[in-house]
Amino acid sequence: MNVEVKKLPKTQVELTVEVSAEELQPFVIQSAVEISKELNISGFRPGKAPYDVVKQRVGEMKIYQEAAEKAVSVMYARAVDGQKLITIGSPKISLEKLAPGNPLIFKAVVALLPQVKLGDYKKIKVDKKAVKVESKDVEETLVNLQKMFGKEKRVQRPAQKGDKLEIDMNTYVDNVPIDGGTSKNHPVIIGEGHFIPGFEDNLIGLSENQSKDFELKFPKEYHRKDLAGRPVSFKIKAKSIFAIELPPFDDSLAKLVGQFEKLDDLRKQIEDSIHHEKTDKERQRWELAVIDEVVKKSTFEEIPEIVIESEIHKMMHELEDEIISQGMKFDDYLSSIKKTKEDLQKEFRPRAIKRIQTALALRAIADQEKITVDDSEINKEIEIQKSKYKDNAEVIKQIDSEEYYDYLKNVMRSRKVFEFLEKTNK
Repeated sequence: MNVEVKKLPKTQVELTVEVSAEELQPFVIQSAVEISKELNISGFRPGKAPYDVVKQRVGEMKIYQEAAEKAVSVMYARAVDGQKLITIGSPKISLEKLAPGNPLIFKAVVALLPQVKLGDYKKIKVDKKAVKVESKDVEETLVNLQKMFGKEKRVQRPAQKGDKLEIDMNTYVDNVPIDGGTSKNHPVIIGEGHFIPGFEDNLIGLSENQSKDFELKFPKEYHRKDLAGRPVSFKIKAKSIFAIELPPFDDSLAKLVGQFEKLDDLRKQIEDSIHHEKTDKERQRWELAVIDEVVKKSTFEEIPEIVIESEIHKMMHELEDEIISQGMKFDDYLSSIKKTKEDLQKEFRPRAIKRIQTALALRAIADQEKITVDDSEINKEIEIQKSKYKDNAEVIKQIDSEEYYDYLKNVMRSRKVFEFLEKTNK
């Protein structure tokens, strides 16, 4: 096999690969066997017909075309390895020459991993902030737990703060119904502040089956831009009212929650959990700050367009999943912010480039410091993940995939890079 490499703009290369007739021959034979398996040739079992018989039946170019597909896949990989190229994405393949008894020649245009010239990352200093758990955070969590174990009792009296109401609701702007603004038997707990300011206050004093019309101005920072800062009319009907009886704030609450004898034991567990959560968040902030400094001090080759587009595509999927998890349709979200997918893709571009540069910088540090992750480390982490989802066959299947293995390898290596930077930072 002969390989010629030509550099192209935007960190791409063009490989011209010539596969000799002798090197192509095993692929030709394999293709003839596979084609014969699909044919009903008298006197021969499937896959056992001689080459000349198969050639006579389907034509030799049919055999060579299928052989070329197999050969290109194998020989392209060998060419990349032989030239020690680190490629990104799929190549664009074009056949230049294919004829029986002749060498196969094809061209492959592919993007390369951009090179990084790292700055002095060992002299970056980013302080970590001290993590402190406020007593109000613990008490707020306890109050939320108390509400979780509250018991509802339907009452025949005007609604008051702390009650749960089921309401029918219709909303209007300039007497026109709002898309998605109609709801039946919608649950509302007065005083929780889950609705816009003033909404829950207007429910106080309502009796069962009583209706009320009122108008409120939506906050300027409201997530739906078509409603932000605008007056909206509400037509409400109270369908049912429930008083919520909360368990006492003592050791009995601790026993309701779980394996706790004392309220103080529960309080300590909550404090430890909050401290762990805040520690994780502070570490994430520190890591972002550190890698941001690394990127600023580094110089990057031009990033191939295919890589940027792939990252933007990933970011769009992340946003769509987040919107759907909040109970909204993605198209409705786009309408509410008055933007198209193309608009978001343009906005995401600078952030996508930054994310790519971050990944490239982490990889470059790992290579320079010879930071690696052993297969045994990855397999151990995979077993831990599988034990968490042992009853979910679909998740187990994903964990066992090659894609997840590669993802986990990158995550674990990045983790080791940050551990290295943390020691250097100290």
